[in-house]
Formats: sequence, C-alpha cells, structure tokens
Amino acid sequence: MFGSSIGNIFKITTWGESHGKAVGVVVDGCPAGLPLTEEDIQIFLNRRKPGQSPFTTPRSEADQVEILSGIFEGKTTGTPISMTVWNKTARSSDYSEIAGYYRPGHADYTFDEKYGFRDYRGGGRSSGRETIGRVAAGAIASKFLESLGIKVQAYTRSIGPVIIDEHHKDFQEIYNNPLNMPDAKAAAQAEELLRQMMMDKNSIGGTIDCEITGLPAGLGDPVFEKLDANLAKAIMSVGAVKGVEIGDGFGAALAYGSENNDSFFMDNGHISKRTNHAGGTLGGMSDGSPIHLRAAIKPTPSIFQTQQTVNKAGEDIQIQIKGRHDPVIVPRAVVVIESMAAITVMDALLANMTARLDRIQQFYL
Repeated sequence: MFGSSIGNIFKITTWGESHGKAVGVVVDGCPAGLPLTEEDIQIFLNRRKPGQSPFTTPRSEADQVEILSGIFEGKTTGTPISMTVWNKTARSSDYSEIAGYYRPGHADYTFDEKYGFRDYRGGGRSSGRETIGRVAAGAIASKFLESLGIKVQAYTRSIGPVIIDEHHKDFQEIYNNPLNMPDAKAAAQAEELLRQMMMDKNSIGGTIDCEITGLPAGLGDPVFEKLDANLAKAIMSVGAVKGVEIGDGFGAALAYGSENNDSFFMDNGHISKRTNHAGGTLGGMSDGSPIHLRAAIKPTPSIFQTQQTVNKAGEDIQIQIKGRHDPVIVPRAVVVIESMAAITVMDALLANMTARLDRIQQFYL
C-alpha cells in the first residue's frame, strides 16, 4: 500500500490495523541527542485514547507505547525510531456482519474497489486507530519544536452549532473539560448537545483550531513545497477531516484587498505585521507571525440509527450498525491535528537548513 508515509527529512510511516495485533509508527530523520522517553510519548497518546469520557467509544484500551529502537540512554540516536501499541480489547465479532455490505460514510466500498478485498474489522487501515502512530510521532516532533521555543497548540473551536467565545478563550480550560474546549461555558453547552445526540442515536461534527507560535520567517518553499500546502495535506490526511482553512480561509474570498492585506511595520528593529489575515504564511513561506489553521471534522459515520445501503450482492438493504463508537470525533482528534501540524513544521525546519549558502558555510566553516 502506497501512501502510509509523510515527510521529506523528518519522515514517518504508520502501520497496523484497528483489530490487528498492534499499530505503530517508524520515525526517520530525527536528529540525535533529543531527550526522549516512553512517558513523553504516552502523554500525547493519553490525550487521544478511548474510554475517557461519556462522549468517546467505550472501547477500553491502555494504548501503552513501547519504543523498540532509536533510543539509547534516554536520547535519540539519529537512527529510525520504531514505536508500537498493542491492541488489547479488539472485539472483531462486533464487525463480522459488515463484511457483506458497505457502511454509509465509511471507506468500505472504496477500499473494496481499490484492492478487491478489505479488512472489515473496525475499518482496518481506514480506522481512526491508525492515528496512534501519528500521535506518537507528533510527540517527538513537539518535543523537538519545544527545544527551539516553538509551540503547537490545538483545541476544539466548535461542536455542531456551539462555538467558543474568542474573547474568553482560556487555553488552560482545555484540560478541564472532556471536549478540549478553551471556554467552559461553551463546553457545558456542547456536552448537553452531545447527550441529546446519544439519546437520538446520532452523531455530530465540529471544528478544530491550531496555532503555531515561535516560527522564524522563511520556512517552506514558493511552489510545490509550500508550508501552508503541506500543512493542508497533513491535516486533510486525517480520516475525519473534510476541510482546512489557513488564516481567514474562505473568509478571504469575501474581503477587499484593502481589508485582507496585512500591513508591515517595524517593531523594535524587527519586521512585523499589524494583522494576520494570511494566517502566518506569505507565498507558501512562514512570515514570522503565528500560524493559524482550522480543520472541519465530519460527524462520526457509525451511528445506531437504521440506514440505507447496498450489500456485496448488489441489493438495497437496511442496516443498524453495532459496535463501540464515538458520538463525536472532534475531542479525540485535537491531539491528532496538533501532531500532524508539529510533524509538518519539524520537517520544514530541517529542510530549511540547506536553503542558504551562508548558513551552510556558517555551520561547516
């Protein structure tokens, strides 16, 4: 299968299926000397694991990571870092009947058409459980970025029609509610909405915002390796994401040039922008201001209502999906979006080291 890897210098390859023996990732291109332990990775994995609130799947997995290679005496060695998480409580029998039909909103039909067969147990490679490898790699990237004073912070902006109040945003509040919302009032309203969704045997989507601060200007390239383009690809590669905006995004299409342009000014000897409608990039390269991106997350496709579909014999049928599913994907996807952003930025930083001769000479001479 092509397409299980992303990155140019800092490159990750995820592997494994939802109901296979394990899932994991191989990370290549991480510089030697970065302090790294399994606990560093576990902190990130604990943010996405199931069974932590009434609004996540009751599948109870410890998601305990094991680092198999690339670490010696608590530091990276510069060689590939392989990490695995064993699947402990997979109940494949919950999915046995779906082998004969195609679930609405899932990759069942397209997977069959592409490969001629599919692993129907929980979605196989198309399962959200694949993101464990992304998050484990994101933990490494985030620690690398922190050593350079760069911070990546994602959070739930909205669930359904419930949107946080930007004027009362408190990042600390993200860790005080199960929805990862930086607004306690909005979180309470969203929880009430989700309880109603569960009663209605339905699901709902939302949006995730991500801010990247501390980046220098000049990351990315002006054509096919644009920083914003690579961020968009990385975020869109997450299964539940249906749209990505950078800066004002689609709002820019409604603005005048005089409104959308970000004016420059000198700030204590440094070039800065008075506004940030562009979201931190110009011409595909970082401009030194914070990166702002937003991901639109679709509703969980596995709902317990009766749905119309087609079976492999070509017959119209009605189904009622069984198993353990989230009424909303958004809260658990926050750390996934954060991880993909961190992976992309780390790769861009490493690539940028060879962009100028004077900096190469400064390093080697």
